[in-house]
This record gives sequence, C-alpha cells and structure tokens, in this order.
Amino acid sequence: MKMKALTSTLAIAALALGAVGVAQAADSKYVVKLGVAGVVPKSDNGYLANGLFKTDVGNSVRPSITFEYMVTPNIGIEVLGAWPFRNDIKLNGAKLARVDVLPPTVSLQYHFLPDNVVSPFVGAGLNYTFIYKEKTMGAIRNYKLDVKNSFGLAAHVGVDFNFNKNWLMTLDARWIQMRSDVKIEGVKEGKVKIDPIVWGIAVGYRF
Repeated sequence: MKMKALTSTLAIAALALGAVGVAQAADSKYVVKLGVAGVVPKSDNGYLANGLFKTDVGNSVRPSITFEYMVTPNIGIEVLGAWPFRNDIKLNGAKLARVDVLPPTVSLQYHFLPDNVVSPFVGAGLNYTFIYKEKTMGAIRNYKLDVKNSFGLAAHVGVDFNFNKNWLMTLDARWIQMRSDVKIEGVKEGKVKIDPIVWGIAVGYRF
C-alpha cells in the first residue's frame, strides 16, 4: 500500500509541475548521485526462541551513492551503495543487540520523461544484504550472535527534478525483501523479517 500511495503522489506531482523540457538531458549515459538514505524496517519483525522473544529492528540513516548506466534515454541499470547502516535490535522491548548492514541493490529502471523537468521512474531488481559486526548487550552480552546475510527482491519508485542537462535532484523510496536467519551460540533461534522501506534524497550529475 505504501508503494502504491507513493506512485500516485509522484504521478500527480509530474502532472502538476508540467512537462517542461530540459535540453539534451536524455543524451547522457551515466548518472552519479550522492545523498542520504533512511532504512525503516517494517513493524513486527518476527519472533525468536520458539516465540519467546518478539523482535524489533530499529531505523538507521546513512550517506548513499548510486551509479546508473542509461541503456536508452528511458531505461537504466542502477547500483545502490551506502555507508553501512547500523540497526539496533530489541527483544521484548529491550535493546539487546546491534548489527551493521550493507545492502547493495541492482535495479532495472524505467524513466517516463527523461527530457522533462519532472521525470518519475520505477524500477525492480535484486538485493544482497551483508550483515556483520553483530554485538550483544544487556542480558545476552556474553552470547555470540550470528545474523545471516540476506538475498531478495527489490522495488523502486522515485522522481528526478532536472535542473539542467547535467544536474538533478532525486526523491525516492525502495522496498527491499530482507529476511535473515538468527543464531545464538550456533543454534538457530528463528528468522527476522526486516523488509524495509528505504527513503532517499540525493543530488546527481549526468555525464
């Protein structure tokens, strides 16, 4: 529902601002963007230890970078990178662990109006999330935590605001399928379903 609502908002924004042309913007083959991304996991991230511990994964904000190669003026292949996110993990409401998360994502994207001032886009792709530097604290500080890496699907919607043929600003949101097995002292205790929405704002340059 969140993705549908965002798609509708982007479409309305494009119509309201009008289809004003930006000369030769679609001639560029490469786009680099620097910005900020916020990872907001879904609520209810699952249970561990046969339902004994309710798991909640916290939000995180970090710098981001994307590279996109434009196969055609409308179709691009994008790679998302970011400074590793740091997410707290609560069990039954108490913060008992923390992990670092690196979620590189590759997407195939379609840009509807590449030569216009306002150009919405949609994309779909794959994500591989590296989870590391697991740290326990509080009641489980002496236990070894192992949260496995995750592989899943990704969806992307956003809008480019083209200032001229080279410079642009982007607002976007991604849904990432992120689900990881959790082991404590080598014993599998369950799975966390993070499935975050990743909100982003970035400034880009075409060349």
